[in-house]
Amino acid sequence: MNDDLDPRTPVVIGVGQFSERIDRPDYRGLSPVELAAAAAEAALVDSGADPAVVAEALDTVAGVRQTEISLPGLPTTLGRSDNFPRSVADRVGAAPRRAVLEVGGGQSPQHLVNEFAGEIAGGRAEAVLLVGAEATSTTRHLSAAADKPDFSEHVDGDLEDRGYGLSGARSSYAVDHGLTGAPVLYALFENARRARLGSSRAEYARSMGELFAPFTRVAARNPHASAPIERTAAELVVPTEANRLIAYPYTRYVVAREKVNQAAAVLITSITTALALGVPQEKWVFLHGHADLRERNLLDRADLSESPASVSAARHALEMAGVGVDDLATFDFYSCFPIAVFNTAIDGLGLAAEDPRGLTVTGGLPFFGGAGNNYAMHAIAETVQRARTAPGSFGFVGANGGALSKYSAGVYSTRPVPWRADDSTSLQQQIDRLPAPAQVLRANGWATIETYTVTYDRDGSRAGVVVGRLEHDGGRFLAQTCSDDEEVLEMLSSGEPIGQRVFAKWTPRGNRIAVSDVRMSHLYPARVPAFREHYEHLTVRRDGRVLEIVINRPDQRNALHPPANDELDEVFDAFFADPGLWVAILTGAGDKAFCAGNDLRWQARGNRVWVPEGGFGGLTDRPSLPKPVIAAVNGFAMGGGTEIALTCHLVVADVTATFALTEVKVGLIAGMGGLIRLPRMAPTKLANEMILTGRRLGAQEALSHGLVNRIAPAGGALAAARELAAEILAVSPTSVRVSLQVMQETQAIADIRAAVQHRSAAVDELLVSEDMIEGVQAFAEKREPRWRNR
Repeated sequence: MNDDLDPRTPVVIGVGQFSERIDRPDYRGLSPVELAAAAAEAALVDSGADPAVVAEALDTVAGVRQTEISLPGLPTTLGRSDNFPRSVADRVGAAPRRAVLEVGGGQSPQHLVNEFAGEIAGGRAEAVLLVGAEATSTTRHLSAAADKPDFSEHVDGDLEDRGYGLSGARSSYAVDHGLTGAPVLYALFENARRARLGSSRAEYARSMGELFAPFTRVAARNPHASAPIERTAAELVVPTEANRLIAYPYTRYVVAREKVNQAAAVLITSITTALALGVPQEKWVFLHGHADLRERNLLDRADLSESPASVSAARHALEMAGVGVDDLATFDFYSCFPIAVFNTAIDGLGLAAEDPRGLTVTGGLPFFGGAGNNYAMHAIAETVQRARTAPGSFGFVGANGGALSKYSAGVYSTRPVPWRADDSTSLQQQIDRLPAPAQVLRANGWATIETYTVTYDRDGSRAGVVVGRLEHDGGRFLAQTCSDDEEVLEMLSSGEPIGQRVFAKWTPRGNRIAVSDVRMSHLYPARVPAFREHYEHLTVRRDGRVLEIVINRPDQRNALHPPANDELDEVFDAFFADPGLWVAILTGAGDKAFCAGNDLRWQARGNRVWVPEGGFGGLTDRPSLPKPVIAAVNGFAMGGGTEIALTCHLVVADVTATFALTEVKVGLIAGMGGLIRLPRMAPTKLANEMILTGRRLGAQEALSHGLVNRIAPAGGALAAARELAAEILAVSPTSVRVSLQVMQETQAIADIRAAVQHRSAAVDELLVSEDMIEGVQAFAEKREPRWRNR
């Protein structure tokens, strides 16, 4: 060893792996903790020192988050430890002062190596165990068993739980357009790359098979592989019953294998601790280069066919190590999908798919296995073992997380080297400064396809997902195909769709595309405003010039789900379009609630949620309400119910009425206008308190703050609203309508004088209206005016 090395220099001293398969006679159905403990024990033994002494020296155990706890709300079918790192530590006889549960993502193992090597070099740690495990195969295999095991366990001690790490990874916009799984997301990148290269569908499929066929040969020799079967390039990419299409261009065989029972562990110490523990120096492996970078969010990327962050991370790690790709003896490129390898290894580093060194040391995620977060720990373990068998050689590990989102890289060798910090921060700043196209949430008009995929269900049904660019401004948007639009599905399933012209239209359920505007008009004909004879979730009554609308879901406290919202949107369209109706009253059925907001029970059952074009209750997102709408609040107006009331021009509440924006109590926000309208209508401090705590406001207090116009006796809100409507009917409907329009036009004009001087075309129309003439004549003749609403 070089005596000049800082004694705090970090070294990998031990690695371990463990696995079991349900088709083997020695299968035991181990929990993630038990699998991880077996891998940790193997790593302790691998150090060459006394395992018990090494375990006792551990001051930190950091765990990789399992798949089943990587997203909020996922069920843990067989239970789980509430402190995974300490559960593993207990089993191997360790009592660390620090326990860490890392964020989700396939980059996690290599990131942990990079991070804790730095912690050791900085003197903040001496001996660290990194460990992760997945028992997804066992969970599926035993979840329905009559005597299924319970993997739940409680462990005392602190835990540094770093959360899910989902910032930027998911958005409601993406979910609403079918981007809910990794195959769909990666297929978008894959097809963008194919188009950039100018490859035909057949040529690109062949290249994916040729890339991954060598991976299967490595997996076939790996005792820990979950699918140790050698396959030809054609077998991997030709669709069959067993190898069905999932999301074009992916068949099942070329995507990460999600059902595994595998664990791996890595031990890192300082040189001082390694010497004190008696770890033989031939076991030491140094981290020569490392980097951690993050890609921009999906729609913020300049080019969807590549990921500059992963390439930059790989290059930087090699530069730190002072080696080039020709100097490397081994590689392991994260291989959840072909694009992950193509992007970094082939396009970024200039390697060939048939490189004799191979692009994986494990067999890769589709064949070795590794859906989840811990795959790269196995790659590190294999790389360390191979570095020891060829002293002085170099091995590269690249670990990818998210949707080509996060990349961590490491270069390993037994050759001693001082610890150096990487320059990831400045590289990240460069990536963050890359240009980004404007995003369009509601796409309307002609567009071109930037990239796409077609998803395939087991029943044979298919759906298209598209990233498009609007022709008029280049804005980027997400869209789906209509479920029954075979024309556009055929276009996406043959030839080269990228660059093709399509027509986009926003709908309440998201953006949709069709082959032409004519086809779109056929699929989504313009709705002619009209009333139905019957509504499922409302009762609608016409009383002369007044329309009374009752939300008729009393068993749900008149909470609104999408079908009810759709009906309200349709009713208000018809109301505003009908010249014979001058005022609308909205109330709730029964005496308990006006509207309890969004129907969370509907949502919790997994039903899809959408909001119509007019917004929640058919009102909150309208650009204007050209006729008076009165809310007759009887009982609770909670969450979205208050947001509807805030949207209405006038509010009559009975003495039992209660107003509140309760969204924060269920982990949501008042996103249907409450956050905007309440601070503009109520005193700032009161609005803040209601929004931030969910505080309830009674009818009398709401009246005192100007949120309510009138208070009625219990059960009398509707009657009082009718009286208020009658007062409006007594005045000129044209004047009412023009007044509302002018108020709407001047609302955003901050300067009062400028607002007063604002010229509105509506006023010019008023001056020549029949109602204006009638009003003046009736006043002069001392009679009641006869309004015509024109």
